[in-house]
Amino acid sequence: MTQFTTDTAIMPQSIIFAQQLTQKIQLAQKTLTIFENLNLEIQAGEQVAITGRSGSGKSTLLGILATLDQASAGQLTVCGESIQELNEEQRALVRLKYIGFVFQSFQLLPHLTALENVMLPLRLQPNFKFAEAEHKARNLLKKVGLERQAEQTPKVLSGGEQQRVAIARALISEPKIIFADEPTGNLDGETAKEIEQLLFQLNRELGTTLVLVTHDPKLAQQCQRHFELSQGQLLEHPAGG
Repeated sequence: MTQFTTDTAIMPQSIIFAQQLTQKIQLAQKTLTIFENLNLEIQAGEQVAITGRSGSGKSTLLGILATLDQASAGQLTVCGESIQELNEEQRALVRLKYIGFVFQSFQLLPHLTALENVMLPLRLQPNFKFAEAEHKARNLLKKVGLERQAEQTPKVLSGGEQQRVAIARALISEPKIIFADEPTGNLDGETAKEIEQLLFQLNRELGTTLVLVTHDPKLAQQCQRHFELSQGQLLEHPAGG
């Protein structure tokens, strides 16, 4: 493994460009460094996995790349937006415009149907039109194999079905990047494989960039690029490694 470095120039096709990213947490007696001076460049359409031991900071890094959190220091550009210069409201607009999320715990609203959960991100947009949103949501549910479950609430759906709803919800705004945090962590082996195949299939069909955090080395090896966060440094494995 070699430590990943990159030139200072931002290539036009770069969808994520991070330089010298550092995250530190101030504790009562000392400062805890999660990671320091990380460099990362991801191109549009790539499949990228980030692995690491529990507590290594990989979910923290994902949260920063997804603009949910801000780094202590360094520069981050996402879809041409310089994130370090934005406040929380401005970062929220970046997420709304460019980013979709898939979480380990699905994060579906229990009182809403599958269809309503998928439509939810569009309700946050100023030009929301119910009929168009519903049509789009039904098409996405069909794409993930849940057309018949559109009117069901999460409590009657299996874990795999709930994650399929979550994937459809992540895609409905036509994001440029999908961030997935342990997307198969709560699923049994066979269901996990189905969700993995679905994520990669949709990545190829729709041309989205896929950035995922996982404990599963087999899932990481399926991605075009595989990074490991270890002792505060980001290391890139050789292709297929």
